[in-house]
Amino acid sequence: MKQLLKDIIIDQKAYLSNRKTIVRNFPKQYLNNDEVIIISGIRRCGKSVLLQQIREHLPQKDYFFNFDDDRLASFTVEHFQQLYEVFVELYGEQNYFYFDEIQNISGWEHFVKRLYNSGKKVFITGSNARMLSKELGTYLTGCYISIELYPFSFSEFLVFRKQQHLLENVSGTVARGEIQSAFNDYLRQGGFPLYLKSEDGIVLKTLYDNILYKDVMVRNQITNEREVKELVYYAVSNIGKPQTYSSLAKVIGVKNSTTVKNYLEYIENTYLLFTLSKLDYSVKAQLRNPKKIYAIDNALVSRLGFHFSGEEGRLLENLVYVELRRRGGEVFYHNSGNTECDFVVRDGFRVVQAIQVCYLLDGVETRKRELQGILDAMDAYQLSEGVIITNTHEEDIQY
Repeated sequence: MKQLLKDIIIDQKAYLSNRKTIVRNFPKQYLNNDEVIIISGIRRCGKSVLLQQIREHLPQKDYFFNFDDDRLASFTVEHFQQLYEVFVELYGEQNYFYFDEIQNISGWEHFVKRLYNSGKKVFITGSNARMLSKELGTYLTGCYISIELYPFSFSEFLVFRKQQHLLENVSGTVARGEIQSAFNDYLRQGGFPLYLKSEDGIVLKTLYDNILYKDVMVRNQITNEREVKELVYYAVSNIGKPQTYSSLAKVIGVKNSTTVKNYLEYIENTYLLFTLSKLDYSVKAQLRNPKKIYAIDNALVSRLGFHFSGEEGRLLENLVYVELRRRGGEVFYHNSGNTECDFVVRDGFRVVQAIQVCYLLDGVETRKRELQGILDAMDAYQLSEGVIITNTHEEDIQY
């Protein structure tokens, strides 16, 4: 095993030395504190790149290992000690460890806790929310800081396209036209770095296949591929529409709604899809109410779902939801029975923001519906103002 570990370390080091990176946002105060840093997110969103970026800022950077390697099929928790010994043999004693996709190894948290207790600084990435949270909550309580990474934000998208200057000045016809054009591209192309480099649909297909088969079906021992595929297809074709587990079960031909609930939980753990709950002061009612489903990235929505005219509205709504998650908000939707507001953001026990999304705020009925929805949410949560996000329309509305 030791020789295999040496080979993998050397191979991975050679591979990383040839990669060009886009700088991602990362809180610098986490570089030298005592806690284990956990970076989680969907496959191919840039976690490994961020880990390399972090390494470059620190004095010791050699103890890097990516566990997403088919040569590690026989690696178990007992082999972590051998990995440590190989690191010391190759590079001498160091205090910084960098582990990529460590959740692939059952029992990893025991080794990380031992490193933490001995004063080592550990950075970890992973692409399964449940597996990470389960181990962290059991063995590393109070020892870690968790950070979620998403595909590029719009500002990172502009940096990638070398158009960051557009954020410096958005006044004037030309500047507004240029940034609108860039945003229209972002609305459909999304923020997966590798896809943006190639604009090749096979990148998205490969990503989806890896998530579906490796992270959902194999990991959770699911044998019915059709049911899971149809669930994803229906979900991304109906972004932002309230769904119950029972209605989804009927759509994909499953008798038990609990099966659908489990499928969605497995998929959500991969960060591919997210379920949004209606805000209710009763926890039981909140769990029982219909959910809305959103996707991690608009390029995947366009790739996996049904296309129809006027779909820009659902893409904008999906984009806004992901941005709210990226900013760390606790997000729900509001529905009074007669009106609906797309998003309300809660801070602790208090709702602090109401947001309505409408691609084009034109037409008497559309305007009336969107305004009634956000005004009802503002009244329900005693907010003095709300936000309606549109594609191009801009105005202040006083009531």
